[in-house]
Amino acid sequence: MAGSNGGPWGGGGRGSDDDRRPAGGRRPTGGGQPPLPPELDQIMNKGREQLRVLMGGGGRGGRSGGAGGPAFNRSTVFLGLLAAAAAWVFASLYTVKPEERSVELLFGKFQSVGQPGLNFAPWPVMTYEIVQVTGERTEDIGNQRGGRSGSGLMLTRDENIVDIEFQVVWNINDPAKFLFNLSDPADAIRAVSESSMRDIVARSDLSPILNRDRGAIAQEVIESVQGTLDSYQSGINIVRVNFDRADPPRDVIDAFREVQAARQERDRLQRQADAYANRVTAGARGESAQIFEQAEGYRARVV
Repeated sequence: MAGSNGGPWGGGGRGSDDDRRPAGGRRPTGGGQPPLPPELDQIMNKGREQLRVLMGGGGRGGRSGGAGGPAFNRSTVFLGLLAAAAAWVFASLYTVKPEERSVELLFGKFQSVGQPGLNFAPWPVMTYEIVQVTGERTEDIGNQRGGRSGSGLMLTRDENIVDIEFQVVWNINDPAKFLFNLSDPADAIRAVSESSMRDIVARSDLSPILNRDRGAIAQEVIESVQGTLDSYQSGINIVRVNFDRADPPRDVIDAFREVQAARQERDRLQRQADAYANRVTAGARGESAQIFEQAEGYRARVV
């Protein structure tokens, strides 16, 4: 009996516990779970040690935040805050090119205009939009320049129809007004330019438009369009107006040219007639003066 219980008092000996241990010398884990193989257990232990070192903890004898968990100390927290601050600064910095300006918005409301160079807009409370301000943009108006059908046909003061094609060249002088005061700046420029040109043509005769007054008309269009856009606070500057073409409508251009040729012929004949009349009149006056002088001489001799 003593041999079977491992002792004379039946208290059991260490030999009985050893007999119940599995191979490998490790006690079974709690909950009835099977033990891990020795190789896998060693790999996991090494992984935990490396994780402690990376997270700021010590080795096996170092401090840890919990049983087998990573350690977070002041250095780790400081590095994390430093990385977050660097990312925030990087997201808040932006560059503006020399030909551009930026419009900065604080919670969606206009705040300021950024100048060329490195600018700072604290994200996410402040956003920005970059606008190209120095480059020239164009709007073409007329039947053959991409305008809507009939946009170049205009009525003159002497009730003639003229087909006009012109180009408006513009840029931006106030990016904030340009972004917020016009929903479609290009469409607004086209509409205002066409309206101004129609008004000026309606106060002019056809012949000066076709021949000599294009420069004056273009300058008057610039002043009219700029004044209207300024009243809208559009932030747009009209650089120039290129008066490309002013002709009669294509359907009647041949007949119009015949009329123009007839008018030119009439003017030529009128000039010739005036020259002949002036020549004959001058000759007659000279002859009259000569006869008068001869008569005066005869009278002086006789009397």
